[in-house]
Amino acid sequence: MTKRWKHRPEGSNWGEFGDDDQRGRMNMVTAELRLRALQEVKTGELFVLSHPLTLPGGNVLNPNRYPPQFHPVMRGEHVYFNLASNLVDPRFTDVGSDEAIMLYSQYSTHWDTFAHKGAVFDADGDGVAEKVSYNGFRIVDDEDRGLHGQLGARALGAAVMAETGMQARAVMIDLRHHYGDERTLVTYEMLEHVMREDNVSVERGDIVCLHTGLGALIREADGKLDQSIRTACSVLDGYDPRLLEWIADSGLVAIAADNLAVERSSTLGVDPRMGHHGPALPLHEHCLVKLGIHLGELWYLSELAGWLRQKNRNRFLLTAPPLRMPGAAGSPVTPIATV
Repeated sequence: MTKRWKHRPEGSNWGEFGDDDQRGRMNMVTAELRLRALQEVKTGELFVLSHPLTLPGGNVLNPNRYPPQFHPVMRGEHVYFNLASNLVDPRFTDVGSDEAIMLYSQYSTHWDTFAHKGAVFDADGDGVAEKVSYNGFRIVDDEDRGLHGQLGARALGAAVMAETGMQARAVMIDLRHHYGDERTLVTYEMLEHVMREDNVSVERGDIVCLHTGLGALIREADGKLDQSIRTACSVLDGYDPRLLEWIADSGLVAIAADNLAVERSSTLGVDPRMGHHGPALPLHEHCLVKLGIHLGELWYLSELAGWLRQKNRNRFLLTAPPLRMPGAAGSPVTPIATV
């Protein structure tokens, strides 16, 4: 393949990992940095950072995403669930179960792949803007092949992300401890204050985890959310240029949060500060499209954040590969923190 773009968006890193790169900043996580991450393991204890896939529950948080649905698998005329095999062959004594599950890939704890967001941008210099994703991969609509035949999703989707292993040192930034459960729009200045107070530093190759407390509220609601959950807890201010600059300069390779969208969700409507023309989710565009930084959403971080604070720590080994599903623009994930 050859370079597919003549112009790259301002502030992007397209081409810096190669003209055909699909891995983004995960390229920074070398074997040496994984060994550094292993050094953060002191006790061998682990924390599971995902919700059950049935949470958050209903579709209050996002009206377009729904809980998992189970579907039967048939073995001949029988539903293959708790099926005594002697119904198929009288010689057999075992009982077997299979199922099919219909999942919205970004309903519960998940990763956004680079295929999740694109931008309308004149990347090839012909004067006509086209739909492009990270590193200038053009998003091609192909009605014959359907969703999973789109070039962007195939090139930049969950299967490619899975090949990186998504394992690195992670750093916890505990926004909830400082700002509580009220909706707070966190600017760079506020983030820097938290990091300074808690002696947190972010270095090249780190994954940043943002504890806002929304994950704990989801657990407490036990699937019975009301509309107040949509405007609870901290979110990053995607319109703060200093924050976006820090993300670019810090060397972080991914951001995972326990809230809905890391930044203010587009499901709440247009941000009143948005100008006449631009992205609905500026931090998503900055990370997923321009810089190749994956975003994790709806993680569960409260238990780990409390343990780390008690131990006066903020770093740990994070292992969080997505499902290796070709064509998927997002993926459920069960992240594991080892401390």
